[in-house]
Amino acid sequence: MKIGVLALQGAFAEHMKILADLNVDPIPVRLPSDLGKIKALIIPGGESTTMSRLLSDYRLMEPIKKLIKEGLPVLGTCAGMILLAKNVMEAEVEPIGVMGIEIKRNAYGRQVDSFESDLSMPFLGDRAFRGIFIRAPVVKRIEPGVEVLCRINDRAVAVRQGSMLACAFHPELSDDLRFHEYFLSFISGDAIAKSNC
Repeated sequence: MKIGVLALQGAFAEHMKILADLNVDPIPVRLPSDLGKIKALIIPGGESTTMSRLLSDYRLMEPIKKLIKEGLPVLGTCAGMILLAKNVMEAEVEPIGVMGIEIKRNAYGRQVDSFESDLSMPFLGDRAFRGIFIRAPVVKRIEPGVEVLCRINDRAVAVRQGSMLACAFHPELSDDLRFHEYFLSFISGDAIAKSNC
């Protein structure tokens, strides 16, 4: 199974290591021609303004949008969540615009305001998942059809819409593989039952 990781900027190497640990073949995606090799895509954390510009510069924005609309499973973490959103409150970011959420960037504060929190996600099992939040975005509005998978103080930090999964934290910086395993289950369709908790 070949899973693409957008490798223009950000924490793509960490995602690729986790995929390798799960015996999955990670494919760095830098050009449109790389997209034909993959069964799913991960858009990592990083600097969303830079990533948005590079997506356009490398002519990846429209091909990725088309594949996601056709059902390609996609995981967006932190900046990846911002890029998946239909609306971003800051005008300098042009998102891919496929997920029914509106995002405010850096809503928890600056780098020094980063934090960790134990997250309850029953579809991952009874044990809490340690969420690492670095200049994390906040979901300000959710359209019908978007499922909230996890909240902190009434703020959604993990959401799902069909085969799209997004989170405000960085699961790639944890040694806990369960969030990535959940995403990989989208390819086989197993995630539908797991998320009904």
